Amino acid sequence: MITPRRRRIPRETGGSGRKRRASYDPVTSRSILSNSIHGFAGPLLIDIRQPTSFQGLPYAGATILAVLAVGFVGCSKTPKAQTRGRDDAARAVKTEPVREETVRREIEVVGTLAAQEEVTISSETEGTVSQIRADLGDRVQGGQVLVELDRERASYKLAQQKAALDRALARYGVTRSGQLPPIEQTPDVQKAAAELAQAEQAFERADTLNKRQLLPKQQLDDADATLRAKKAIYAAALQTARNLQADIDASDATMKLADRELRDTSIRAPFDGYVQKRLVSLGEFVKTQAPVMSVVRVDPLKVIAEIPERMAPWIQVDQSVELRVDAFPDKPITGTVSRISPAVNAETRAFPFEARVPNPGALLKPGTFARVRIETSRIDRVLTLPVAALQYRYGVNRVFVVEGEQLALRELKVGDRVGDRIEIISGVKANEPVVSVDVETLADGMKVNAGPRLTSK
Repeated sequence: MITPRRRRIPRETGGSGRKRRASYDPVTSRSILSNSIHGFAGPLLIDIRQPTSFQGLPYAGATILAVLAVGFVGCSKTPKAQTRGRDDAARAVKTEPVREETVRREIEVVGTLAAQEEVTISSETEGTVSQIRADLGDRVQGGQVLVELDRERASYKLAQQKAALDRALARYGVTRSGQLPPIEQTPDVQKAAAELAQAEQAFERADTLNKRQLLPKQQLDDADATLRAKKAIYAAALQTARNLQADIDASDATMKLADRELRDTSIRAPFDGYVQKRLVSLGEFVKTQAPVMSVVRVDPLKVIAEIPERMAPWIQVDQSVELRVDAFPDKPITGTVSRISPAVNAETRAFPFEARVPNPGALLKPGTFARVRIETSRIDRVLTLPVAALQYRYGVNRVFVVEGEQLALRELKVGDRVGDRIEIISGVKANEPVVSVDVETLADGMKVNAGPRLTSK
């Protein structure tokens, strides 16, 4: 490795007469002139790699000193210029004092509109779909036929059960059902009763004659046997009549069931509402309990929402609520709290509640979101400031407070919204001036000229 040889650099004398020493860098073959003048950014480099003499170096030194002098003058004037720039940058802002006022607490939550009644209608019998009389979106009345099933099979079954009932009635001795006569008045029982009475009379005569020794003992025994037989016949007739009566009741119930199955071939709407969904097609065979249509009742509707745990004591049943939906943003809708859950939702830590909402004309639709506002009876004294005064950054609410001629950025803990103002829990004090407009363009420590305070009525 060859080590460069150091070369002596002749001393230079500046215009001031002071001598400067230049050091030589053997690696870059450059002379580095040290500088101690205030305001110079770094060392000056003088290239001496050209194999020329140093005759021009005095002129170069004079040029360098001139440049340094200019830099010194420029640096000495910079702080004042920057100060004047900051003075000129002071912004005029409008302020408003933090206000202490009495407010009535309101609860604002987001809920979902739901049908008051929603039911999926199922078939109570089996059969083939023969007619569809309502479809999606149709308004229906309670009892209106929606779907018809084939009636032929059910009609045959009903006729069969009617014949069985008529046969049981005939055996009982009547021609129509309804209020059946007592079993003692049926023909078979009446016949057995007459024969029993005749046997009793015959036995009494035989017994009287036998006691007078006018009738042999054998004839008395025959009369007694006949009486016993007639009693058994009468008891059997009564039991047969009771059995016939039970058969009639069973046949009548079976016939009514067959009649019900025939009527069930016409599937009807359970209440006034709208068809939400049709679930069968023409010609499809459906079994018992198969879903056929979905019907909803939309007048009234109900809104389902939740309130925070701390606000649960603020509402009660029959309390008025106000709703707004995106479909009608300028049309407030009133309702009434109808139900409040007695237990908190373990997942959301909030209390579910329902409110009844009139819906004439079915303008509101189930499933849409609604903003619910509830005015409570709770009244508090709180600090408020305009919502426009808040600056929201990274999940933190902040506000600019005017302190003298500068802005101080404060973090806030906010509470409930009160119209176009918001409750302040901590961060500012009453009557402190805060910037109320154009806060997104401000910064902490900015110099401002605060104009007259705005007073909100």
